[in-house]
Amino acid sequence: MHLDQIVPLGRSAADYRAMFALQPDDRTRRLLGCGDGPAAFNAGWTGEGGRVVSLDPLYAWPVDAVRQRIEATFPDIVRRMHAEPERFALAAGETIDTLADRRWAAMQCFLADYADGGRAGRYVAGALARLPFADDAFDLALCSHLLFLYEAQLSRTFHRRALRELLRVAREVRVFPLVNLEARPSAYLAPMRTALSDHGAASEIVKVGYEVQRGARHMLRITRSSAHSFPDLDIS
Repeated sequence: MHLDQIVPLGRSAADYRAMFALQPDDRTRRLLGCGDGPAAFNAGWTGEGGRVVSLDPLYAWPVDAVRQRIEATFPDIVRRMHAEPERFALAAGETIDTLADRRWAAMQCFLADYADGGRAGRYVAGALARLPFADDAFDLALCSHLLFLYEAQLSRTFHRRALRELLRVAREVRVFPLVNLEARPSAYLAPMRTALSDHGAASEIVKVGYEVQRGARHMLRITRSSAHSFPDLDIS
């Protein structure tokens, strides 16, 4: 993947806490943020004493290149937001511009942390569906705005492999949101949950206190019982 193929958009640490119903005691756990892009989650969570590694293809590039890409693409993102305001569940008193400002501030927080965080091993270049981590490297893996959301672009096979890989490196996985880009429940959700159950992984749909994309207010929480009891998912 080339940098000019990536459209970076970051969310804040507060967004992550709400999307994934994170609690203060989760700071003692080893977290993986998969597909974090230019989010401020790693900077904010680390600053609060938490432990997290973020993974994204974006991290193959140096900070100046990432900054230039953000500056080049963000105005178009804002134009699209203004063109389709009905897609957003804005809070009382919030506008498209204030939402855009929050996104911009989150990405600036990421940029300020990126170089030091990379040297500390907190930002790792990579992507699903193959992760450069050992089995059980993490207690909890988070996947924001990738699986299910992009069902038209990412196949069932990709989803199957991605979930299997996330469960290989972490005993608990949380995925948000569970709707596609058209704000409809993902067609992949039910068959994935069935396959997970068939292979000994429990899953539940959890309503969270977060909604920006209209209709996106639930996450999927998946847990497995043991380190090596999760074979490849058989999903047609």
